[in-house]
Amino acid sequence: MAPTHVLRCCQRGLAWIPVIFIALVVCWSYYAYVVELCIRKFTIPSIGEQSKFVYLVFFHLSFIMFVWSYWMTIFTRPANPSKEFCLPKAEKERYEKEERPESQQEILWRAASSLPLYTRTGAGAIRYCDRCQVIKPDRCHHCSACDMCVLKMDHHCPWVNNCVGFSNYKFFILFLAYSLMYCLFIAATVLQYFIKFWTNELPDTHAKFHVLFLFFVAAMFCISILSLFSYHLWLVGKNRSTIEAFRAPVFRTGSDKNGFSLGFNKNIAQVFGDQKKYWLLPIFTSQGDGLTFPTRLVNADPEQATVTLHPEPNKSAASIQASPLSESQNRLLSNDQHVNNTGVHLANNTLKSGKLHH
Repeated sequence: MAPTHVLRCCQRGLAWIPVIFIALVVCWSYYAYVVELCIRKFTIPSIGEQSKFVYLVFFHLSFIMFVWSYWMTIFTRPANPSKEFCLPKAEKERYEKEERPESQQEILWRAASSLPLYTRTGAGAIRYCDRCQVIKPDRCHHCSACDMCVLKMDHHCPWVNNCVGFSNYKFFILFLAYSLMYCLFIAATVLQYFIKFWTNELPDTHAKFHVLFLFFVAAMFCISILSLFSYHLWLVGKNRSTIEAFRAPVFRTGSDKNGFSLGFNKNIAQVFGDQKKYWLLPIFTSQGDGLTFPTRLVNADPEQATVTLHPEPNKSAASIQASPLSESQNRLLSNDQHVNNTGVHLANNTLKSGKLHH
């Protein structure tokens, strides 16, 4: 029987097959569109030089943004829970020695009393990962493919050979957006020559087969990417992950599928950031630290401790660039609290004026 590390190496190598397949398709599409469709004059005798120039400019813009966002999605390491969520050494040894689940939960409850946790298991227990030996922060889940706990895990995507979560979710959304734009542009500009292929108006060269398959592949990917992109835009607007869409998070007050939703605009800002000029660029601008998130129920849970977490020195750039929870939470919730306080103040004034009138 092969050693375990050999099997893991084989699995890691096979996991790159979908990424290599996408890379080969993209390279072929670049050659087919730029060389066969635009540069070689006999392929498209009816198109002028100015139109070719416009085609190439827009093609390369969408191509660069698509490759850039795809690269960032693949090679951005998923963010993991910080050391604050690890059990102290003494508590960890006690936890491992305990055989009764009740006693283990008591240990976890004591360790989690100083952590900003709002979600629980379905049975109301502390969410703990025995594999990573860490208390799971809110929206954190263990990825079996990556063999690690991932902050705000959405899903593991084989097409990027990476886990999509807090550190690269914005890049994944942009990857879907620019890949859709890339395919739509190719399909729209190649459609007329695809029609000419069936009417035998194209020169009888091998280039016309590139035109045929270029349109077919672009249209096929358009359909599949459009549905996935639309679904994730809906998730962003609702402030849910794919996991939370199928299984609602459980809070102290019970399960609530909208527990992390703060309104459409604030939900968008959590993923893309406050500054709109950076929304379309594959650079990290998401709010928060990935460890804790503002929630509609945060003010209704007075027993929950408030703790400021400091990122580790060796954490990824995504975690370091993110804003601390306190700043993000105050910014997101301050407007709603101001509105509520103003409403209460106006109501009190109205009641007082009514009494004076009577």
